[in-house]
Amino acid sequence: MTRQGEPPAGLSVSLPMYNLPEMREANAAFWAALRGLLLEAGIRPLPERLAFERPPVPDRIGEEVIFSQVCGYPLETRFRGQAVRLGTPCYAVTGCEGPTHRGLFVVRMGSPARELSDLAGTVFLLNSRHSNSGMNLPRRALAELAHGGKFFAGVIETGSQPGNLERIARGEGDATAVDCVTYAFWRHYRPALAARTRVLAVTPPSPAIPFVTSAATPPATRELLRQALRRIAREARFAVVRAGLMLSDIVDLPDVAYERLLAYEREAGERGYPNLA
Repeated sequence: MTRQGEPPAGLSVSLPMYNLPEMREANAAFWAALRGLLLEAGIRPLPERLAFERPPVPDRIGEEVIFSQVCGYPLETRFRGQAVRLGTPCYAVTGCEGPTHRGLFVVRMGSPARELSDLAGTVFLLNSRHSNSGMNLPRRALAELAHGGKFFAGVIETGSQPGNLERIARGEGDATAVDCVTYAFWRHYRPALAARTRVLAVTPPSPAIPFVTSAATPPATRELLRQALRRIAREARFAVVRAGLMLSDIVDLPDVAYERLLAYEREAGERGYPNLA
């Protein structure tokens, strides 16, 4: 796809990482702003609506993906070579420093746990084995505590970080780990449930979840996408759009920054804890 050419039919756009139903308006406003800039640049046709049903961890990133947001860990593993990063968002959220984020270990408010080691022998809710903040970062944080063995009494994979938070609030599990941005949005939109949880500990930091396009997207189009994202991140007229998603900037990070996620994987294995268990 180029400015002069016609893009393939059936293009897909999505923002599946922070996608509570209450956030649809904010996510739609972000895409509307980005789409408008892309149309001005000559990229057409483009989907009018986001694919809200797209899962956070899809089976693959196909050629039809013109714009999305994908967790950094599977980008380095199962999706390697399938997508190109367009920029890393900076969030005005506790736990984020510039273009970084952390995982948060969350327990119910009445949990007896006071430090991370107190979770030994409990039931952990996991969103996905392919998740950075839900699995990779917690695995690294627990590697020293597991002593080469099993740490939890059970690990239940559910497919949803917000869903895990709600389960913890209802007492349907002992602990979970979620991205600090997910927790910030969940607390904002569901304060009554959030008041029944608390953060027990944090994971090491990692680069935040990047915006991406398919590896099949031509270089010229990638550059136009990057330029449009930077304009949304920095022009005053998009301040409301940024505020709706707690965005403070969108920046470029080198490949080596995301390679750190594989280093965490390797370090956990070296300490005898290759799998979150």
